[in-house]
Amino acid sequence: MRGLRVIPTWRHGRELLYVCLPDGGNVAWYDREAARVSLLGEDREDEVLRVLQPFLTGPVTVGPPPVPTPAELARLSLHPDDDLAPNRPGEALVVALERDPGPAHRLRPDPRRRALAAEQTVGDALDALDGAGWHALHSVPLPGGDRVHHLLIGPGGVYAVHTLYARKQRVRVSDPLVALGRRDPEPLLRRVRSDAARASYALTAEVRPVLALVEPAAVSVPVAPRGVRVLTDGDLPGLSRQGGVLKPADVKALHAMARDRHTWARV
Repeated sequence: MRGLRVIPTWRHGRELLYVCLPDGGNVAWYDREAARVSLLGEDREDEVLRVLQPFLTGPVTVGPPPVPTPAELARLSLHPDDDLAPNRPGEALVVALERDPGPAHRLRPDPRRRALAAEQTVGDALDALDGAGWHALHSVPLPGGDRVHHLLIGPGGVYAVHTLYARKQRVRVSDPLVALGRRDPEPLLRRVRSDAARASYALTAEVRPVLALVEPAAVSVPVAPRGVRVLTDGDLPGLSRQGGVLKPADVKALHAMARDRHTWARV
């Protein structure tokens, strides 16, 4: 079988190596994390394994694609317009900037672009937890034009993560106020708690609020705020070490519910 190509693709923080025909059609794919080669046709097994040989890192299972679980079938049944899983970090800001990029020349940087950079940084960090049994959703829309910046679901529970661009600035947290550099303090923690409470109502599960500060120069939290975790973007991988709250089946069920846009219509 000549002309087979291997094309690496990242999906939700997970690398898949697709084996494609010259016309772009898929023949198989290799999930390195699961150590599995899924074949769409058994007659091509030898050719597929030959072209994948340089990429294989050990023994692999070879066979047809695994049968979808009930949670996966529920996700597959979602209309594309109702599925939030494809949302990129900062999706709402990306769309807003595409519709209205603002003046070509301005004295100060567009704050939307700084906010987008922060959400992308945090989103990438959360997507990287996918292999540890966690799932991240981004820019989850809420009624009234609000949104949850990031929703993280995994063995350690469910977290609503609000991001704040703080590059090279000192941050002081005094519940419910957050002061960024020389700016006046704002009651940001009320918003963070509100987003988590609305998410908890929608999912009928406990959702813990998190404020993620992106690249701050220093962070001062004299007294830990009630019920809110204040983390820097570098601290986020530590969330994957939280466990013992949700079983794998519960994680899948909550993720399937959370990615359905209709779940958030009345919160």
